Amino acid sequence: MQTLEDQRAEFICKSGRFLAFPLAGAISWLLVAIAASFLEERTAIYVLLFSTGAIFPLALAIAKVTDQQVFQKGNPFASLMGLSVLMVNLMWVLHFVLLFRFPSVAVLSIALALGLHWIVFGWIIQSSVGIIHALLRTALCTAAFLLLPHSPVSAVSAAVVACYLITIVQLLTHQIGRKNNT
Repeated sequence: MQTLEDQRAEFICKSGRFLAFPLAGAISWLLVAIAASFLEERTAIYVLLFSTGAIFPLALAIAKVTDQQVFQKGNPFASLMGLSVLMVNLMWVLHFVLLFRFPSVAVLSIALALGLHWIVFGWIIQSSVGIIHALLRTALCTAAFLLLPHSPVSAVSAAVVACYLITIVQLLTHQIGRKNNT
């Protein structure tokens, strides 16, 4: 029987550098930022909804090309990551309520909620990359939302893209899977 640490190492090994999801997220949010600079806010929010919905299938396609195993049956860390994604997706009820009452606030809500699972991810791979992503995303998205109130979709989307780019660099350059790793 494998120890928990052996299962963690297996999860990390089979997942490669974990680039599929941040790449898919960066692409999707970049498309939103670009579209929002040309479209009315309401239309841009629809682009945001469809684009964020496309992150998962796009990430699966990227994972297939890069040989990253997203689904690892029986691995508790893969299960924990899946449950974290479920937790984040349960927030869509709130996003839709906000969408009908306060559409521009829904943009911030979606951006922040879709970054929450990064905390669990960082713990799993024993890296500060997850907490850095979540905290930076919260700070930058909130600042963008408050400082650029007339362009919330493009401002918040650009902040998310910036966070993803930083995270991608971190994933490419840091050792993953060692305690107290930064």
